[in-house]
Amino acid sequence: MTFATLTRNVFDIKDLNLWYGEHHALKNINFPIIKKEVTAMIGPSGCGKSTFVKTLNLMINYVSNVKMTGEINFNGHNILNEKLDLVELRKKVGMVFQKGNPFPQSIYDNVAYGPRIHGIKKKKHLDEIVTKSLMNVALWDEVKDRLHAPALGLSGGQQQRLCIARALATKPEVLLMDEPTSALDPISTLKIEELILELKEKYTIVIVTHNMQQASRVSDKTAFFLMGELIELDETSKIFSNPRDERTEGYITGRFG
Repeated sequence: MTFATLTRNVFDIKDLNLWYGEHHALKNINFPIIKKEVTAMIGPSGCGKSTFVKTLNLMINYVSNVKMTGEINFNGHNILNEKLDLVELRKKVGMVFQKGNPFPQSIYDNVAYGPRIHGIKKKKHLDEIVTKSLMNVALWDEVKDRLHAPALGLSGGQQQRLCIARALATKPEVLLMDEPTSALDPISTLKIEELILELKEKYTIVIVTHNMQQASRVSDKTAFFLMGELIELDETSKIFSNPRDERTEGYITGRFG
């Protein structure tokens, strides 16, 4: 199956419910995700943000005893019901986790990993992909003279940017980020935020964050989750200045969470 872009909404989630065993973790989620925008998800721990993100490329399937109903439409295809190639889906919908998790390989081999899986073998082509991907995350100048050094020798901030480069190397359409700066220092966090603003020119980005200032800085839309429900989704400026729901206002003003 190919995932050709058909609409302005890259994802259109309808009446999504998810259970971990008997626990109803996501409740009737309706959520459009618009092409080439940054959508931030905020809410207290355990509210369903990370669970929701992991449904978008079906990483949630690695968790045992999960049941889902509803629709997760990606470019017009309901990935919950249609037979699909998960490798192809995750090529199109890349993911960056909370902490940089480079493979115990060289910097070069980390970035080349995805393209190699998808059949690219020629060194010249791989060299071009690695160079471009590292340049896209502003890491090339820092590592160009040690591409064959171990990736685990990089700093935490560099490792996170390397993982973003690794995700970009497969030319995704969507980039999912689950608290990508929570383990980083302020300077590295700023670099990642600047990178997000640059990348949205080419990619659709969904970011989970506990940092509401970060959400206000980098996102176009913000979604507030609470106890498995999507309470409010709107323009970020409206969410932080004039939310419609009193629970959203209570969270962003620090009255709970």
